[in-house]
Amino acid sequence: MTLAPARTGVARPAARPSSRPSSGSASRPVSRPADGPLDVCVVGMHYAPEHTGNAPYTTGMVAALHAAGHRVRVVTGYPHYPAWEVTAGYTGMRRHEVLDGVPVTRVRHPVPAVPDARRRIVMDAAFTAHAALVGGPRPDVVVAVSPVLLTVLAGLRWRSRWPGSAVLRGRRDRRTALGVVTQDLYSRALTETGMTSSRLAHWGARLEGALLSRADGVAVVHRQFSGPLADLGVDPARITTIPNWSHIAPPTGDRAAVRRGLGWRDDEVIVLHAGNMGVKQGLENVVEAAREADARGARVRFVLLGTGNQRARLEELGAGIERLEFVDPLPGDRFPDALAAADVLLVNEAATVAEMSAPSKLTSYFAAGRPVVAASWPRSAASAELARADAGVRVDPGEPVALLEAVTTTAADPAAASAAGLRGRAYAEDTLGAAAAHRAYCTWVEGLGALVRA
Repeated sequence: MTLAPARTGVARPAARPSSRPSSGSASRPVSRPADGPLDVCVVGMHYAPEHTGNAPYTTGMVAALHAAGHRVRVVTGYPHYPAWEVTAGYTGMRRHEVLDGVPVTRVRHPVPAVPDARRRIVMDAAFTAHAALVGGPRPDVVVAVSPVLLTVLAGLRWRSRWPGSAVLRGRRDRRTALGVVTQDLYSRALTETGMTSSRLAHWGARLEGALLSRADGVAVVHRQFSGPLADLGVDPARITTIPNWSHIAPPTGDRAAVRRGLGWRDDEVIVLHAGNMGVKQGLENVVEAAREADARGARVRFVLLGTGNQRARLEELGAGIERLEFVDPLPGDRFPDALAAADVLLVNEAATVAEMSAPSKLTSYFAAGRPVVAASWPRSAASAELARADAGVRVDPGEPVALLEAVTTTAADPAAASAAGLRGRAYAEDTLGAAAAHRAYCTWVEGLGALVRA
């Protein structure tokens, strides 16, 4: 077990006078863009009403741009994540909505029940092709959100020069600026999840470098993404770090009552993993840690809260393990209380995963004020965030005995555990606030707009 080092500072994005938005909406801004509003088109597969993964961050970015006075529209997919089935009521090949004042066009795409590499590539390509066919006025800025990486192709369709003429309102020759928000490293995901061959992963890296190099700006959610993108040929001067933020409300329920309601006893240590149950989470490690807890008679219960394409297999693998529990997703108003009612919050990554992503669940974990145990490699973004927050401990992934021992050691010192949780909450408040990230997105998009208005 490795103790997370003391917290260090994280550079905060540059602020500008604007709103103080939440994750799904933004309040009225105190100022408007000095050069006038921009026409912005955001293209990304995931958006509200999806409430996990990268959807809350895309939704929050759009809300902030809208509140700042920009004319924003969204092209997105049909909601399906993390259940990997289209939400009931979303039918047809294309659907137009207005959500919180923002026009939203949804385009149909396949949703594989078993999202292996081949099927996901087909899904991504189908979404990109359909999204590229959506018309409308030429935007000043188009923002593509990755994943899905191929959405960059849909953004590139706008990159041709806009001929200036009296017919086009006397505007000078100009083009649309392209920005990309990178939530995951696509090529690293192909390699680290083991879903494809090394040859396909190599071509995936070349594709990622080629597409992102054509963007006018790339916003990454963690500073540790910058190095791998530079290695792919992306100009470091075009990379901006804008961290994800905590998008859940503070807990409000009585902790003891919440535990009783969930069937958690006072005399057991609840270790809660909340979120997607997919390949990159490697939750077999948690199942085996629970099996080891059974063998030792430890007063520990591992709880896997959520859903995902690996849940059925995990339930089969964990059949008969007394100290393992699966819980269906909770309503949004109950989720923060469940996090705060646990004794330890768990991040678990597959042993092959190191650099592909920054787990968004950490923002929620820190806000809950509970200590965190992360089964993650030292060079991962998760380990870096845990170290900066000084909010828990790290162990190597794929080591169930080490995981169990980290949990029991953490729970054995309630005062230290409480202090770690409070440090995490302070870090979330100081560094992971929505308002700062939203202002940074507005500044970034307005900077892209300045490129075509110059």
